Amino acid sequence: MAGTSNHNQLPATSELIESQLIKTAQILEDTLDEQINYLDNLNDDDLETIRQLRIKQMKEESKQRSEWLAAGHGVYSELSNEKEFFTASKTSLSGLVCHFYRDSTFRCKIVDKHLSLLAPKHIECRMVKINAEKSPFLTKRLNILVIPTLILVKNEKVCDRIVGFDELGGNDEFPTALLEWRLAVGKVIKYSGDLSTPPDAVINKSGSSNMSNITKHSNKSLHSKCCSDSDDNDND
Repeated sequence: MAGTSNHNQLPATSELIESQLIKTAQILEDTLDEQINYLDNLNDDDLETIRQLRIKQMKEESKQRSEWLAAGHGVYSELSNEKEFFTASKTSLSGLVCHFYRDSTFRCKIVDKHLSLLAPKHIECRMVKINAEKSPFLTKRLNILVIPTLILVKNEKVCDRIVGFDELGGNDEFPTALLEWRLAVGKVIKYSGDLSTPPDAVINKSGSSNMSNITKHSNKSLHSKCCSDSDDNDND
């Protein structure tokens, strides 16, 4: 009898779902009709006001873009000295990513590749690198213990950091999209995707996700040796 009762309930459940879908579709249709009706009823003055507002917005965006480009945004470049880091922090209030690198560390070349691709895509954030060995004051002040380390700065304040590759899947083959997502989590670039989870591209060759290695803030303990290579850390 119980089986017959459950069987009889299925059509009712199906009808309920269908009814809800119809209601949702009707609401969406009504909303669209309202928007179309609003646009149809706009007079010439309304349209001109909208046009002028859009022109103003475009001019402001163009001005901001020009200011960013003049400040060095849009290209991945190297800072010559520590003073330039502080200057960049002041002129790039919307966002600054500084890669502390060392020539002998292979993984720094990987970071260079990804930031070179992201810099022209996200001109709202300046992306630079600085030689850690030639920046003793900064490495000490910012507690740079692992190379590579990315320091994220906004409004002249360090807001986040990416230490080594632990937060990027823990391997050298991470996609640029993952670093892009991580920078967005740090709030230094604009991002249209879902910040709650990394992009779908974060899948290793075996088909399993590397989610366990990807977190907003790495819990990996800092090494006592200043400027140690993340390459070496993985081999320990």
